[in-house]
Amino acid sequence: MDHKELARICEAVLFAAGEPVETERLSFVTETDPDEIRAVMKELMDLYAFERRGIRILRLEDSWQMCSQNDLAPWVTRALETRKPPKLSASQLETLTIIAYYQPTTKAFVEKLRGVDSAYSVSALLNKKLIEEDGRLEAPGRPILYRTTPDFLRTFGLESLDELPEMEKVQFSTAAEDGGEATGSGQQATGDRAVGAAIGRPPEAEASDQPAEEAKAE
Repeated sequence: MDHKELARICEAVLFAAGEPVETERLSFVTETDPDEIRAVMKELMDLYAFERRGIRILRLEDSWQMCSQNDLAPWVTRALETRKPPKLSASQLETLTIIAYYQPTTKAFVEKLRGVDSAYSVSALLNKKLIEEDGRLEAPGRPILYRTTPDFLRTFGLESLDELPEMEKVQFSTAAEDGGEATGSGQQATGDRAVGAAIGRPPEAEASDQPAEEAKAE
């Protein structure tokens, strides 16, 4: 297929989709090698940036999405009354930090690190579509595993999880002592100080997970 025609097709698909489209999907519908799709998308991204267009193409791991430029958000919001990014309380942000760095992981693992029940925060993050279920851990009780979503990447302006800032890890030897209280990848946990530093919150700050705190934060 002609290179320019392939670019036009990809552009049209992204515009119509309104959500991330995987490279493999574009490759399948155009019967084109995935590497060529990636090259075409990179060219489109560079073209939009060079011409300072009102839209851009955002890469989310190996998916692509068309969206408006960040600096035009006030005008877009004013015209379309689009919803603001989800507000996160301290406990939700702390829970999200743990899941982001140790995904896929269980609620029990999050609670082991935080030291408080985290059911409310996990439920809130699911409702805000920042995390999603990712199967079950092969352990007694087969607890649900959680991971972040493409919405998480968009909300925090990341192309992939590789762009997460490095976080100092300290030993937390009891994190996996009880059944199901481990990450899916078997990684070691971080302590409260490391988690607090990652989210910009002092480790001594309140970490309660009660609905009253969440309502106040909203």
